[in-house]
Amino acid sequence: MNLKEQNYLTKLIRKQSKKSTNKKISYALSPNSFSNKDIIEGVKILLSKRITMGEITKKFEKEFAKFIGSKYALMVNSGSSANLLATFALVNPIKKNRLKSGDECLIPSLCWSTSLWPIVQAGLKPKFVDIDPKTLNISLPDLKKKITKKTKAIMGVHILGNSTDMDELMDLVKKNKLYLIEDTCESLGSSFKKKYLGNFGDFGTYSFYYSHQITAGEGGMIICNNKQNYEIIHSLRSHGWDRGLVSNKNNFNFINSGFNLRPLEISAAIGFNQFKKLNQFKKIRSYNRIKIIENLKKSKNWKNQFSFIDPIKKLDPSWFGLPILINKKYLNKKNKFLSYLNKNGIETRPIISGNFLNQPSIKLYKLNSKKEKFKGAQEIEDRGFFIGIHVNKITEKELKLLENKLLKIDEI
Repeated sequence: MNLKEQNYLTKLIRKQSKKSTNKKISYALSPNSFSNKDIIEGVKILLSKRITMGEITKKFEKEFAKFIGSKYALMVNSGSSANLLATFALVNPIKKNRLKSGDECLIPSLCWSTSLWPIVQAGLKPKFVDIDPKTLNISLPDLKKKITKKTKAIMGVHILGNSTDMDELMDLVKKNKLYLIEDTCESLGSSFKKKYLGNFGDFGTYSFYYSHQITAGEGGMIICNNKQNYEIIHSLRSHGWDRGLVSNKNNFNFINSGFNLRPLEISAAIGFNQFKKLNQFKKIRSYNRIKIIENLKKSKNWKNQFSFIDPIKKLDPSWFGLPILINKKYLNKKNKFLSYLNKNGIETRPIISGNFLNQPSIKLYKLNSKKEKFKGAQEIEDRGFFIGIHVNKITEKELKLLENKLLKIDEI
């Protein structure tokens, strides 16, 4: 594509972008973070008419693995699919010491649905662990209590860019000979002691959904350091065949069970271009987080209405959003307050799904028959919400808007 064609496309993209702007939203959870270059890279794939998974996907995988520090990376159509592959790899018949039906897999009670459901779908037994409200991540004291002889794996979930103490977690994993899947879908770019999250366990999973650290619209990645694990997920991603693993003329050699979780080359092209800006985005998000918190605390209307989540020691966070905990004296106003914010153009979301044990599907699948309570997760559901942290530097106008609207909680 020559310069003249690119300039034409840039003008067209700008024109269409103006039409799609939602003027009712003053501070979005995630404003459009696609650059013109991102879209042009996607258009190039469309114009080539070769939109299915190809060479750019492979290049993205290679560069992603190199960045994270893993031996292997495999792109999929979503972070949820990455979790599915990781879990099904652990129960696959090819794998030595594979997990058996009914084996326990521990999972934090503050999680996303597709962190949990692959465990159930693979025939494993999920066992919930409480979280630490100060970090939003799995409670290590409760984790220690929950490990039994039946425990074989942990589905760790790194929340909104933060994590638990990975040294302590890995000590437990090694001591008890457990498999670890790191759901890093919300924490791409966060590192603990200079090692990227997702690269501690057997598998690390990532999401490139619209609101995440980088986006391909949809898409995800799964990493590992074991060759057999890689060959299993590679086969499972595409129907169970061995195409791409071995050099043979039979492209329909099915060696395993499988799904179809392949990404589109368009997603890879857009995602790969965004990936090159990950460190830049990370710095800006961190800057914006600090500015928002400082501006609120310096306001004449600041009365400790909220508290904020700080990163754990030894963590260099890549923030996903800004989690906010409402002071307990204002909890009776929470629903009205969040409704007020959204009506006034400030998008909010629960912190993940809140205490997942309260979701209707838990009762449907009878996953908490003992009606166990999870105080940490419940506190986050009761007190918490989050707003976006953008990839462009926050303006004074936006800071003033957030100050004026957030600190109105006293008057609601």
